[in-house]
Amino acid sequence: MPIYEFTCDKCGETFEELVLGGRIEGIKCPKCGSTEVKKLMSACAFKSGGKFVSSSGGSACAGCAGGTCSTCGR
Repeated sequence: MPIYEFTCDKCGETFEELVLGGRIEGIKCPKCGSTEVKKLMSACAFKSGGKFVSSSGGSACAGCAGGTCSTCGR
């Protein structure tokens, strides 16, 4: 069951949602309740041998945005 990242067109909130069966219809913004949301393109990370490996080919995990990361400790 994948977790997708969404952004709300109405209030600008960015949030994650567990999507069952791949259906994204009816996803509501947790902040304002709007169904006007768009699925974002997100990086994917896999845990292998105790370390996170990014699908983007870099050595950092998907949670790293520069500086230190609480997910992989870099």
